[in-house]
Amino acid sequence: MLFYLILFFTIIPIAEIYVLIKVGQHIGALNTVMIVVFIGLLGIILFRLEGLRVLYGVQRDLQEGKMPAGRLLDGLLILVGAILLIIPGLLTDIAGFILIIPFTRFFIKILLRKKLQNMIDKKQGVINVRSYRYGGDYEKE
Repeated sequence: MLFYLILFFTIIPIAEIYVLIKVGQHIGALNTVMIVVFIGLLGIILFRLEGLRVLYGVQRDLQEGKMPAGRLLDGLLILVGAILLIIPGLLTDIAGFILIIPFTRFFIKILLRKKLQNMIDKKQGVINVRSYRYGGDYEKE
């Protein structure tokens, strides 16, 4: 987990700055800023549309008595995509769009389900909980 945090807070911003500088050298600083702002606004609109679509789907599944696990995973991916679109930069915008657009999100969802199923099969991330007695003491094993 520490590796991912280091990656997120050091390498990704450096890569974003590098890409923004290179794009700015080719098309100009103002055009680069306008692209980043436009993509951010477009991302907010897509987030709202896709988020509402998933929310209505969750409500419909619950009314039909179904467990909306797939739609909840969609909602989580859309939320992460929206956060990536809010972060200024072109690389995070690309990743955000991949998570928000339904066609590409479908493939990410398949990979994520396989990863989660693999973790369940290997019992990774399982928390063993001891039961408590009424007095708050642990049971003797």
